Amino acid sequence: MSAPVVTRFAPSPTGFLHIGGGRTALFNWLYAKRHGGKMLLRIEDTDRERSTPEAIDAILDGLKWLGLDWDGDVIYQFARAPRHREVAEEMLARGRAYKCYATQAELEAMREKAKAEGKPMRYDGRWRERSEADRQAAEAAGLKPVIRLKAPLEGETVVEDLVQGRVTWSNDNLDDLVLLRSDGTPTYMLAVVVDDHDMAVTHVIRGDDHLTNAARQTQIYQAMEWKVPAFAHIPLIHGADGAKLSKRHGALGVDAYRALGYLPAGLRNYLVRLGWSHGDQEIFSTEEMIAAFDLKNVGRSPARFDFAKLESINGHYMRHTGDEELLSAIETMLPYIEGGPALLGELNQLRRAQWLQAMPGLKERAKTLVELVEGSRFLFATRPLALDDKAREILEKGGRALLKALLNRLESLETWDAATLEAAVRAEAEATGQKLGNLAQPLRAALTGKATSPGIFDVFVVLGREESLGRIRDQATA
Repeated sequence: MSAPVVTRFAPSPTGFLHIGGGRTALFNWLYAKRHGGKMLLRIEDTDRERSTPEAIDAILDGLKWLGLDWDGDVIYQFARAPRHREVAEEMLARGRAYKCYATQAELEAMREKAKAEGKPMRYDGRWRERSEADRQAAEAAGLKPVIRLKAPLEGETVVEDLVQGRVTWSNDNLDDLVLLRSDGTPTYMLAVVVDDHDMAVTHVIRGDDHLTNAARQTQIYQAMEWKVPAFAHIPLIHGADGAKLSKRHGALGVDAYRALGYLPAGLRNYLVRLGWSHGDQEIFSTEEMIAAFDLKNVGRSPARFDFAKLESINGHYMRHTGDEELLSAIETMLPYIEGGPALLGELNQLRRAQWLQAMPGLKERAKTLVELVEGSRFLFATRPLALDDKAREILEKGGRALLKALLNRLESLETWDAATLEAAVRAEAEATGQKLGNLAQPLRAALTGKATSPGIFDVFVVLGREESLGRIRDQATA
């Protein structure tokens, strides 16, 4: 019987949860869910100078916002340093590692020689087979050793990658890597292998910038006679122009996408299609993602980040999300956008009711929550409304005269609903030989301060009789 699937997401807390990290977490989460397994979370906080509590909080918050949970407690790598040292000492005792007393000057000489020859730096193994007397002399001289892996000198190291296929490295190109530094701290390579082994990780799914690490880590597994996990190295995300992802392409933190107004479900759906495909299907529910996700359908070429595609997918989710749920998402986002906290402060029971009433028309036009908020600002505007340039132009080019003519008819209405209002405006259009749109434009400008809005008769109803008539009077007499 095969072992249950265990994946892990292992970010370094040196900044926000990068969008690429979010996709890696999603792939790990989906694979574990698909196979009825677990996804564990490990914070690789061994870089004490750069790892911060704020960054850890940002990672945990980003994962929760994306809807990606993990199994068990969060594991912190730094706290496991004694266990890492224990394994290094065990390898030393078993003859699979050795103490190296090479000085910084010697290492620099190796580096310069490799540079002159146009080759990568490789440790030359000078302490690999030294005598005990040499080691004691080095100790007596006050030299502090590192512990190095006694890597195989011949043959090949092979990784059967679930995405990249069979990848081989000639062992004569892989030197004896450091496992334990001279101050007793473990290196990244050792810590990762020990943690993955102790956590019973069966599948290591990560970016293909770690592919070379897989060769070195495989050698550590083999030296300890531990089972090597399955590796799956997914291509990195590039910009739409094919260049390495940068901030202008979308290399932002997951928190930034929340502030930009994307829904977690929309972002998840977009990320799952970055490098993975399932026929021509573009929109996936969470259940469909889990059921369909398979590493064999992850491509080997870098995925290209496309904001237009993200907006399109997010727009789909906006239109298909319930109004109450959208309003809740807006309230979650408002603290993170300009002017948002002030709007949040105005969100009383009346404003909430108005927003929910306007939501069906608003969400049809918006691709992000930010656009939805911008389209809703007329609800919160105070009289007299500030007009944007297009609205001002509409009113200055005959719009005010049309509003004056409409006022009497609107003021005489006893019923204030969309059907009655539309009938009144149509009657005015017929009486004056105007097209309905010619009257709707100045009404929209007067009621919202903009040239675009939800359906104008819905706006009338949401604002109510007194506020609507007041706004029209303000502009008709300006």
